[in-house]
Order: sequence, then C-alpha cells, then structure tokens
Amino acid sequence: METLKSKPDEKAQESLAVETFMSADDLRNYMTEMQMAKAMKSVDGMDRAEKARQDLIKRMATPIDLTPEALQEILQPLRSKLRSAAERGQNELMVMRFPNALCTDHGRAINNSDPGWPDTLTGRPRQAYELWRDQLRPAGFRLSALIIEWPGGLPGDVGFFLKWGDTKT
Repeated sequence: METLKSKPDEKAQESLAVETFMSADDLRNYMTEMQMAKAMKSVDGMDRAEKARQDLIKRMATPIDLTPEALQEILQPLRSKLRSAAERGQNELMVMRFPNALCTDHGRAINNSDPGWPDTLTGRPRQAYELWRDQLRPAGFRLSALIIEWPGGLPGDVGFFLKWGDTKT
C-alpha cells in the first residue's frame, strides 16, 4: 500500500509553473484587473449618463419660442397620444418627464403636494404648465405632477400627468 506524500514532488510543481497555468497570485491579480476594468466601464457609463442629464437640463431650462406653428407641433402629437390612451380605456397620460433640477426647490413642493408647486417650475416645464393652464384646463383636463423616480431615496425625475374623465384629483 502506497502512502500519500505530504509534499508534491518537484516535477509536479514545475508543470504548474509552466506559462499555460496561472499561479494563485496571477489568477487573483487577473481577477482584480478584470473587476477594475468593469468598474471603469461602469464609471465611464455613469459619466456619460450624467453628461447627457446635464445636457438635457440645459436644453429644457431654455424656454422655446411658442409660435403658432411650434404650438401646433406640440399639440398635434399630444392629441394623438390622448386619443390612443382613451381608446385603451385609460383616463390619464404622462405627457412630460423632466429632472427635478428644473424646479427651484428640486421637487420638494411637488413631493409635498404644496399648492404653490407651479411657482417652482422653470424653463420648458414652466411653459408646459402654462400651456395646460391656458388651453387644456379650460377644455376639462386636470394636471398632476409627481416625483416618479427616487434615486438613492431622494426625489428624482418629475412626471406631468394629464387626466380626464371620472378620476379623482
């Protein structure tokens, strides 16, 4: 009967040291490098997403010139979307989504259902509110604003919802 050797023989150790095999340290280093590469990709993606968000905020902070033609370019697709939603039996439609940075208080008044929340709006969200106030409210539409995203537990994007029919609020 053969007994087990407590020490591997030298020939076996040499075969593990050949380049086709990685040592435990090499494998650990490789894994660390791969994790760092994935993290860098993630950080790069987050950087690009943040840049896109900042660009969106900059664009939406600048009001558009609401000429009669521009107003028709906005209202025509809106009518179509409202009609489609009604055909599906819905009685509300999210008509705008924007970063809370376009509110002077970052959405606090909207989150707290403060009656003065429209006063916190800036840029295009302010224009959308005024469009509803001046043209859609007289037609019987209601508008609600809600925080629709909570990144890290903090208020994020705001959604404007047009409502019609027998809905509450």
